[in-house]
Amino acid sequence: MRILVQRVKNAQVIVDSHEIASISKGLLLFVGVGREDDKQDAQYLAGKIVNLRIFEDDSGKMNLAIRQVNGEILSVPQFTLYADTLAGNRPGFEQSAEPIKARELWEEFNSLLLENSVVIKKGAFGKNMQVGLVNDGPVTIWLDSKQKSLD
Repeated sequence: MRILVQRVKNAQVIVDSHEIASISKGLLLFVGVGREDDKQDAQYLAGKIVNLRIFEDDSGKMNLAIRQVNGEILSVPQFTLYADTLAGNRPGFEQSAEPIKARELWEEFNSLLLENSVVIKKGAFGKNMQVGLVNDGPVTIWLDSKQKSLD
């Protein structure tokens, strides 16, 4: 799984001209599911997200995790995180999971976040979405479950 994490002051998702989800201070997650991903990938990244210390403490140092700042999460499915652009100018998506599997793992990931006492809102799987955000920092971090630390 791949996740583009953005620390935000606020974010929202609009589908068919209607806002379906919004958060204030927190994390906007663009979540991609790959063909080879499984529940272990979702578990690893959910743990990483809830413990990621990218919010500032009283000293201005990025030292606090999402729960410590009472932040919210907006999780947006995004298969294009697996775009292959090596050959030509049109991206290929062969490494993206099939829609049924992708939806199941995305929902599993979201459930794992919820189990960690984090407020979570969701985008719409398989829909054309307009995502608005105010990036805070800016802080933008790339996570890939296949690039794990050995410790």
